[in-house]
Amino acid sequence: MLRLEVRAQPSSLMSYASPALALGITVAVAAILLLLLGKDPAVGLRVFLFEPFNGTRAVTELLLKATPLILCAVGLSLCYRSNVWNIGAEGQLLMGGIFAGGLAMWFTNQGLKWSPWAFFPFAVLAGAIGGAMWASIVALLRDRFNANEILVSLMLVYVANLLLAYLVFGPWKDPKGFNFPQTVNFDVSVPRLIAGFRLNWGFVLALLVAVAAALMLFRSWAGYKLQVGGLAPAAARYAGFSARQSLWTALLVSGALAGVAGALDVTGPSGQLTPHLSVGYGFTAIIVAFVGRLHPIGCVFGALVLSMFLIGGELAQSRIGLPSALTGVFQGVLLISLLACDTLIHRRMVWSRA
Repeated sequence: MLRLEVRAQPSSLMSYASPALALGITVAVAAILLLLLGKDPAVGLRVFLFEPFNGTRAVTELLLKATPLILCAVGLSLCYRSNVWNIGAEGQLLMGGIFAGGLAMWFTNQGLKWSPWAFFPFAVLAGAIGGAMWASIVALLRDRFNANEILVSLMLVYVANLLLAYLVFGPWKDPKGFNFPQTVNFDVSVPRLIAGFRLNWGFVLALLVAVAAALMLFRSWAGYKLQVGGLAPAAARYAGFSARQSLWTALLVSGALAGVAGALDVTGPSGQLTPHLSVGYGFTAIIVAFVGRLHPIGCVFGALVLSMFLIGGELAQSRIGLPSALTGVFQGVLLISLLACDTLIHRRMVWSRA
């Protein structure tokens, strides 16, 4: 008797072709949506796909947007390869921004006008501590009480949002800010990468982090233990690897990197704390991680693609009157297309004899 069954067809080449195919599907869906909205698809796609690369300033803004996405996505890739499903990078980013913003505000209030290079390591350290501390709550509840890290990390995003709102509406509000919910403008900041542009050395730090994470994952004993623990927990236990150590390592590193992303944004282009510290970098980084195949170097390219969508969406609002929600729609289409391509590429239906 014949029956239909699914067989896995693993292929490293097709694994990396899947994101390109998903991007092509997303572009096709985008063209259809633009047509339905009464816009010229050629003009709309040009704004989304080419304008973010049009000139030096545009490219530096693209790289500036990509910086927090790279940092968050690299940390999430470490978690997901360890079978730890951290969904709360957004909250960890906010806490890193709060810690670094509080430090910058203290420097400003004390009249300490340090050079950008002197302040840079302190801002990074403060952000890493804030993000790691927030992630440690998830690790503790998962470790001691077997709480679901997906729900805990996600709910902590809302707690971090409320804490940020409390600070900028309350004790940290600028008394000379005409009652706007914001802190004072900081007298200290991270160093700029190119004079005259907002891009700072955080982008270089993000690239170094991606390279270091790739070496750690694929060229070190610690990375091997993390991956084995995620792919085969029973084998990891048999080999004597500590599941608790993998859990805490993955979450603390991921939280620290997200916190650094928040710190670089607050002490870089923002220059102050506001309720709108993040535009959803932590959630967008989840898509970036999967587009990058959960590989730290792949996350760099995934971040550039998603940054292109973010900037293209902002330009599309001002130039051709498209709704702001369209950027989120394109991100969702990209993720769904990627998951569908992975399923269809790696598995196929075959007839077998029972």
